[in-house]
Amino acid sequence: MPTDGTARAPEGARREEILERLRALRAADAPTHGGRVLSYVYDSGRAELDQLAAAAAAQMQAVNGLDPTTFTSVAVLEREVVGFARELLGGDDEVVGSVTSGGTESCLLAVKTARDLWRAAGGVGTPRVVAPVTVHAAFRKAAKLFGAAFDGVPVSPETGTVGASAIVERLGDDVALVVVSAPSYPFAALDPVVEVAAACRDAGIACHVDACIGGWILPFWVDDDGAPLSSWNLSVPGVTSLSADLHKYGYAPKGVSVLLHRGRDRHRAQYFATTDWPGYPVVNPTLLGSKSAGALAAAWAIIQALGAEGFGELAAQCLHATWVLRNVIERIEGLRVMGEPVGPLLAVAVDESVPPERRVDPHHWADAVRASGWILQQQPGLVQSDGVRLPHTTHLTITPVTESKLGELSPVLSAAADAVRGIPAVSPADVLNALPGGGAAVPQDAAALDSDSAAALLGGLGLLGGANGALPEQMAPFLALIEALPHPVSERLLTELLARVVEPRPAP
Repeated sequence: MPTDGTARAPEGARREEILERLRALRAADAPTHGGRVLSYVYDSGRAELDQLAAAAAAQMQAVNGLDPTTFTSVAVLEREVVGFARELLGGDDEVVGSVTSGGTESCLLAVKTARDLWRAAGGVGTPRVVAPVTVHAAFRKAAKLFGAAFDGVPVSPETGTVGASAIVERLGDDVALVVVSAPSYPFAALDPVVEVAAACRDAGIACHVDACIGGWILPFWVDDDGAPLSSWNLSVPGVTSLSADLHKYGYAPKGVSVLLHRGRDRHRAQYFATTDWPGYPVVNPTLLGSKSAGALAAAWAIIQALGAEGFGELAAQCLHATWVLRNVIERIEGLRVMGEPVGPLLAVAVDESVPPERRVDPHHWADAVRASGWILQQQPGLVQSDGVRLPHTTHLTITPVTESKLGELSPVLSAAADAVRGIPAVSPADVLNALPGGGAAVPQDAAALDSDSAAALLGGLGLLGGANGALPEQMAPFLALIEALPHPVSERLLTELLARVVEPRPAP
């Protein structure tokens, strides 16, 4: 160590040793580029965009986004990103907003803003947030954090869609916010924005459009007849706010999103400000105080490079790839695409119209696809409040790079289906009975699970002990168990799983 009180940068050999270990760790990750992971990552297929984003983020590495009056570059970048988003998403001069750290923060702030304005208007008690059950889980999180009640509206098990009347009939004086998706993540359904927003306007209730996944691509999307999508954004009267993630189809690094509001006063209700302490005045437009400006700079740079025309070209690649994959899957006997998906997302369920021996379970199918080097996302089924079960599905997120991989991916999807056709879905009872002690080993009350007992159950399921937290190759049994267990129990087990993965390990 230096004796003069200074710290030295690592010497060349040590620096390379550090970076080599990081490269080795990254090599075990799912690939973020190349189109083999059809969830979580959004690959434009253009290396020059990634390089531009990295260079822009590096320029802002030391900047604190907390105070745009000290770091004035932050104010300029945010102003220009919000301005571009406003124009793209149907806003006028009345629309203002903020850049956030991601979709979850945008959703949290939309609920916090609506709650505060509802209270200011005389709302008493617990406000409700009304949304289809398919709305992103971030809104359930927001309701829990901000003392609201989440009121989920059931959707069709065949299509994943919801009728406007099913939402409208739940409106009341205790509703602080109604949320509709453009589109929903689980099933790619475009909710009835126009009808719901009109009813909300008449009732004096805020209406938020969650376009976190669709905001930067639906402006360029067309339906099966080649027509642009009908109104779904801030151009719709009654829509009071909208969220759209730049780290999805804006192709920026994680995490950066925009939250737009109709009206300055609504936007200002999003802020937290205090001078009631002896330090500097604190004014936060978002949940974070000190924050990196790197993702903001990267998003801004990509917008400068692409413009609306460039985003449209990438959207066209997604549209073509989505159309091809939808047709491939619809030709696979035993599978069906849920509903009429809008945007570059597909949800695939078992086709129960064919005999059982010809059916393909979507979770077995995803496991078989994974064995060939491609990662799809398995989604558990859900019993809704009306008792109707939504089917378990496999989700695909299509990105521009997918278009160049269609020749490889399409035969893999078909061959995987052939390999598992006729194999019934995993029985949760079979999974439980395979545990030491059988099904009785799993309590029905989450309060009975402490960290050690939850970890023991996870170990019995083969979900702990993988290298660096890696999950088993066969995930269908785990998904079946998640669906079968009471939600608090499965949530407790999942919490333990994620917490154990990042715990420090004992020294060897």
